[in-house]
Amino acid sequence: MLKSFLFKHIDNSALVIFRMCFGLLCFLESVGAIFTGWVKINLVTPKFTFSFIGFEWLQPLPGNGMYFYYALMGIFGLLVMLGYKYRLAIISFTLMWTASYLMQKTSYNNHYYLLILISSIMVFMPAHKYASIDAKINPKIKSNAMPQWCKWVIVLQLFIVYTYASVAKFYPDWLNTTFIANLMSGKADYPLVGPLLQQKWFHYFLTYGGILFDGLVVPLLLFKPTRKFIFIVSIIFHLFNSFVLQIGIFPYLALAFTLFFFEAETIQKLFLKKKSLYNSNEIIIPKSNNFFIALFSIYFIVQIGLPLRHHFFKDDVLWTEEGHRLSWRMMLRSKSGIISYQIENKTTGERIRINLNQYLTKKQKRKLAINPDVIWQFAQHLKQDFKAKNQEIEVYVTCRVSVNRKPYKLFINPKVDLANVEWQALKHSDWILPSKPK
Repeated sequence: MLKSFLFKHIDNSALVIFRMCFGLLCFLESVGAIFTGWVKINLVTPKFTFSFIGFEWLQPLPGNGMYFYYALMGIFGLLVMLGYKYRLAIISFTLMWTASYLMQKTSYNNHYYLLILISSIMVFMPAHKYASIDAKINPKIKSNAMPQWCKWVIVLQLFIVYTYASVAKFYPDWLNTTFIANLMSGKADYPLVGPLLQQKWFHYFLTYGGILFDGLVVPLLLFKPTRKFIFIVSIIFHLFNSFVLQIGIFPYLALAFTLFFFEAETIQKLFLKKKSLYNSNEIIIPKSNNFFIALFSIYFIVQIGLPLRHHFFKDDVLWTEEGHRLSWRMMLRSKSGIISYQIENKTTGERIRINLNQYLTKKQKRKLAINPDVIWQFAQHLKQDFKAKNQEIEVYVTCRVSVNRKPYKLFINPKVDLANVEWQALKHSDWILPSKPK
């Protein structure tokens, strides 16, 4: 029953057009990172990068190497769009994008992570079998059909993303509009909409509209009577986010996903008029069917489990950040911090305060003050830096953090030597002070 459902063939118009959109967005994201200065700020200028813990061996290329790196990713994006050497292009883009993501977290963004997931899924998709250079060169691969799992893998992934994004908003500072009001206060000078963004009623509209949209968009797209309505709402919602929040390609990627919710005949008539519509509904179960089912079963178990892990850590994830990444906790809070590092020479007992400007960029300093893993990583960096100068040191941190513009509170235990504690990936770090006094 399951195999018949997953491997029943349906028209592939949605996948073909999505491939074109996805490849174009990959190109724009890669090349845009160069021209907006993102690559320079995050990968070229820093003396070292805060990589994901465990991936310290992934470092930016020296000199101007990362510009060429991102340009090459952009080329692979274009090849995906055109469907030329598709499998090689999508695998190459996926590996390069994942490596870039892991080598720096100063500019963490959920859509960077989503891009890893979708490009990884696209590796397995037969997205190049129509309207592609590959199909033109090799007509034998040309097809107007795809297995039904291609559609439902995307739908399920979207359902997970949006559902967790909706659930995460159920906390006091979101529900009473504190966060939205803070976010919009910095956008008062926006042309035309600036005054509107400061209105209290509009903050409530955005607050509860965001919860409802994230929670209902996938079910309403699946339900034919509400599909057109929620599609129009999606356009307004995502264009608003693109203009006001300026969150890169995500709004347009989200709109591209809606291709998988409309009837194949609609997509074919709009975008592929010369293509014949497939409606034979053949069931073709490949020899590798068990592998595919096992692979995606494991994948979705991980996708469902990862966003829940913060519940197994002590304290509030909004404070500790433990379990925040990879959990679709998108634009939920603002944080700022004040931090200083002192090192103590183990031999002489001398204490000195570190001048962070000698080590970090402005953007890195902002991230340093609010993320415990980054705070710990910099302590390790100082330890290695002074060890190279034949000095054994201890590292102590004084850090105060404000969440959603509330009063600053002590964040890190200033009596703990962070240079000589192990990172705990799967348990709470006790040197993070509690959000509420005991």
